[in-house]
Amino acid sequence: MAYDEGYATLLREELGDEPGLSEKKMFGGLCFLKDGNMICGVHQGGGMARVGKEAEARALKIEGITPLSFTGRKMGGMVDVSEDVLADDARRKEIVAMALAYARSLPAKA
Repeated sequence: MAYDEGYATLLREELGDEPGLSEKKMFGGLCFLKDGNMICGVHQGGGMARVGKEAEARALKIEGITPLSFTGRKMGGMVDVSEDVLADDARRKEIVAMALAYARSLPAKA
């Protein structure tokens, strides 16, 4: 399995009954989307969150959050989420709230 289903379950629970929520297998992992816009996801060894460029510096201050770089090139507005963050209720809640707020600010995709 490319990602930990337990972490995916924790993210599902954190996102709750958010309207427009869907799941999609991407990047060898599982991503959660709101109205077609990526919120967060899990991959082998942890997860990721799309917090937007304005909130990225704030997100990087959370212990266990680092810049996302799947290809060796930093992806602006996206952060890598360690397994420790996914397992920690307070930090997971904080990063998911930031990512969900960003997704809510975007127009729905067709």
